[in-house]
Amino acid sequence: MTAADFVREYAVLAPVPFIPEVRLHQAADAIGLWELTEGEYRSEQPPPFWAFAWAGGQALSRYLLDHPETVAGRRVLDLASGSGLVAVCAARAGAASVRAVDIDPLSTAATEVNAQANGLTVVAERADILDGDAGDAEVVLAGDVFYSQAMADRMTGFLRRAVKTGARVLVGDPDRAFLPRRMFDEVASYQVPVPFALESTTVKHTRVWELRPPKAAA
Repeated sequence: MTAADFVREYAVLAPVPFIPEVRLHQAADAIGLWELTEGEYRSEQPPPFWAFAWAGGQALSRYLLDHPETVAGRRVLDLASGSGLVAVCAARAGAASVRAVDIDPLSTAATEVNAQANGLTVVAERADILDGDAGDAEVVLAGDVFYSQAMADRMTGFLRRAVKTGARVLVGDPDRAFLPRRMFDEVASYQVPVPFALESTTVKHTRVWELRPPKAAA
């Protein structure tokens, strides 16, 4: 079974709660899929982040669809893309090109499958680029990436390098503890529906933040 076949087999194509314009392959049983991926795909396989519409990604996606001028006609990079939701919404909002990067091969497959399901084009790449740079991206997007101190440190370094080269950097975050808020300005705030099994609640207060240029950062 290919990774794309796995995504289609074990995740249901359905509208995203907060972004009904977009359909994603989403897990109906969060715990069951988690156990399954730890089985067949056990070797260094990350948890199935690709199978859920996380709050930060939903908020960032909603912002892009409501403010398409943010990405319209621009080259976009979506980091730690997971399901590809943010990348798909950037493409839907009129981005000139969208590159979605994740370390998980199932995420890469899910992004490709989800883009196809919505009739959109996204270039999905399996890679860890956080020690590098954003290339020619004019807009850099990241949803739900500040979930640990180690990830936050690497992500912050990458995003600061991106903004230094002129890219606009936007992140979606449901008030995770590791977001360095002093470096960001809030641009939008939402109440986002989430699976109780993942967040122990049904709604998460989630914000979209923009990284300030280095000279303005505290």
